[in-house]
Amino acid sequence: MIDRKVHQQPKPNTVVGPKSSPGKMTMMPNTVPSHDRIKERAYELYESRGREPGQDEQDWLRAEQEILKR
Repeated sequence: MIDRKVHQQPKPNTVVGPKSSPGKMTMMPNTVPSHDRIKERAYELYESRGREPGQDEQDWLRAEQEILKR
């Protein structure tokens, strides 16, 4: 005899928002720079250095600092 409970598909986990504001989406504060904006600025820095490889981490950190200061 087959136990049907064992062969049922599990229910997917559902994420429910806060009860006080149903249907509203929580936004990140504007002080957090987007990954895409940091990436763009880091690439600009890379290009300004003549596309010299090997300093990608420094470019990323500098881009992050510049954007956070704004």
